[in-house]
Amino acid sequence: MAEVLIAGGAVMGASVAFWLTRLDPALRVTVVEPDPSYATCSTALSAAGIRSQFTTEVNVAISRFGIEFIRDFAHHTGPTGGVPDLGLRENGYLFLTRTEAGAAQLETLAAMQRRLGAATEVLDRAALARRFPWMRLDDIAAGAFGPRDEGFFDNMGLLAGLKNAARAAGAVWLTDRGLGVDRDGDRITAATLETAGRRPADIFVNCAGPRAAGLMRSAGLALPVEPRKRTIFVVDAPQARHKDAPLIVDPSGIWMRPEHGQWLAATVPATDGPCDPEDFTPQSALWEDHVWPALYERAEGFAAARVIREWAGHYAYNTLDQNAIVGRHPLVANLYLANGFSGHGLQQAPAVGRGIAEQIVHGDWVTLDLSPLGMQRVLDGRPLAEAAIV
Repeated sequence: MAEVLIAGGAVMGASVAFWLTRLDPALRVTVVEPDPSYATCSTALSAAGIRSQFTTEVNVAISRFGIEFIRDFAHHTGPTGGVPDLGLRENGYLFLTRTEAGAAQLETLAAMQRRLGAATEVLDRAALARRFPWMRLDDIAAGAFGPRDEGFFDNMGLLAGLKNAARAAGAVWLTDRGLGVDRDGDRITAATLETAGRRPADIFVNCAGPRAAGLMRSAGLALPVEPRKRTIFVVDAPQARHKDAPLIVDPSGIWMRPEHGQWLAATVPATDGPCDPEDFTPQSALWEDHVWPALYERAEGFAAARVIREWAGHYAYNTLDQNAIVGRHPLVANLYLANGFSGHGLQQAPAVGRGIAEQIVHGDWVTLDLSPLGMQRVLDGRPLAEAAIV
């Protein structure tokens, strides 16, 4: 009976464990997670969105799988999941552009997304004004809007349901921290855990999020993934109550979306770069310096906006191309990767977890071909650039 050891027990590790127990109940699956509270994991600190509006076809296909899984979550996880509904709100995503060239690019991307089953439509300024009359649009040429199959959902519900169902099927969660792995040629022989010490296994899966590169270094392997801090502001704007608004990706560099009568808003810091994996201090100055001015420019209802809470989480940022690195490692036969999602790991967890499990059980991708996201492109220095990073 083969033993699988998964490093990282948040949503990606839980998804891999869930699908492994479904596809091969005979496997012994152990998930190593240092913090069962998940207080600082990327899953818990996510803005919990899903969209089809990506610039690479494989990401659109992953989202198409993900939205159906999330929409019908209780059916997929069954009664042992214990989560009857993920509260999906299909408000959509809206990507705005200021230029005619940008509008033409949105049209090209929307055609690709629709070919793969998405409902993306490109709206000119007049159409945007009719649909979103509360927005200032003087500087906007067009926007790409997903009227269905995009929106927000319960991030911790997704994690809980996958974990509960996997544990009910025999997967074991071990509270410990992976410090490294031992490599002998083209195989990983054991992991070193902080408390339990050396732990042999037949198959290893790296789902360690922003810390994934450290595990790889211990085996003499490079992985272009680093933690990058993102601060999210919870904003009260009494004159801007638009509960049906989409998640808006603004050309100023901010995004915003409604949340329980308030708003979530964030931006990428101008000095973006790697951060300490223990640093979760919010970058509060981003509100006054950039986020609030951009909100006010987009809608005058944000004139009286104020921050009522803020938090910081980490992206597992792929410095090569901001796309995931998934699947069997080309140099290590029993090592599988689910890393570098650069901010869209939560929504990609259902499809990627299934794909990794299919590779382990069947030897190849079955449901979706995720090979464009494989490690070989990293070794070859061939970026598969994803431009729509939010």
